[in-house]
Amino acid sequence: MTMVYDMESRQVSKSKFKARALELFREVEASGKPVIVTDKGKPAIEIRRYRGDERSPLEKLKGTVIAFEDPTEPVGAEDWEALD
Repeated sequence: MTMVYDMESRQVSKSKFKARALELFREVEASGKPVIVTDKGKPAIEIRRYRGDERSPLEKLKGTVIAFEDPTEPVGAEDWEALD
């Protein structure tokens, strides 16, 4: 299996990350370029800048409803049995 990495990201081993964590955090924060932390040569963790979503919950949901037909009709009314 071949791993493909973004050419903008940088790789660092866990041992080097441990010694330089604060420096690498500041670098990622300033540049926006992620750092991939490796364990025995294999990617383990990606450190990247946080990007918050400032939209309101209604804005996030806008356009997500597929169909809105008869919203006041009972759902599954035919599935219920009347108790006598």
